[in-house]
Amino acid sequence: MVFSYFLMAAAYYGSSYGTRGIFSYFDWTWILILAGLALSLLASAFMKSAVARYSNVTAASGLTGKDTACIILRAANVRDVGIGSVQGKLTDHYDPSSKTVGLAEESYGRTSLAAVGIAAHECGHAIQDAESYTPLKVRSAIVPAVNIGSQLSWPIFIVGLIFSFRPLLTAGIILYSLAVLFQLVTLPVEINASSRGLKMLRSTGILRNEEISGARKVLTAAAMTYVAALASSALQLIRMLILAGGNRRD
Repeated sequence: MVFSYFLMAAAYYGSSYGTRGIFSYFDWTWILILAGLALSLLASAFMKSAVARYSNVTAASGLTGKDTACIILRAANVRDVGIGSVQGKLTDHYDPSSKTVGLAEESYGRTSLAAVGIAAHECGHAIQDAESYTPLKVRSAIVPAVNIGSQLSWPIFIVGLIFSFRPLLTAGIILYSLAVLFQLVTLPVEINASSRGLKMLRSTGILRNEEISGARKVLTAAAMTYVAALASSALQLIRMLILAGGNRRD
């Protein structure tokens, strides 16, 4: 990604000002990139801090993440979803294609508030899937287009800058807009999954009322990473629009 940014800057300055422009002009739009990067780093640090804190707080029930997932899915009458352990840190996810809740090793077998909260969140996605939650269906439907767009948007946009070719600039912007759309749809999906998970933790009695607060803080911190991702993508899209506009004037 950083290399793509460098190529785009070089293409922009080279096409607009000649080779000396790379060193003679300051592109203020890099402020947008730095702002997005700062937001992402802060959100990530906040999430890791919350997870680390509540990973050291044991749930009074003594239930592991796996136990939590089993209880929640059974209580929600979701019978066709499997539960498995996946490698890595914070790699927890729900896969609608295989109908599997994948819990990172530190969530799968631990009894911490963080593990229980994360497991509940992923089960929230499984419940969304079972109830055909519209934003989740939309997100799943646009994944193929988003994958293609994320791979092609930058090369197409950079070539458009180099040759000042408006159709390629427009195509690159449209393709990148798919990634922004994906982030926009993802945000309510994630927030809703956390809400469902917390509600199940309370209704099943997996966590006491005073423990719900800790799980909520972990999930809120995780949600902030999606907010930051959306903001970062939106800022990058704004920058593309500004560069495309400048290229047209030149």
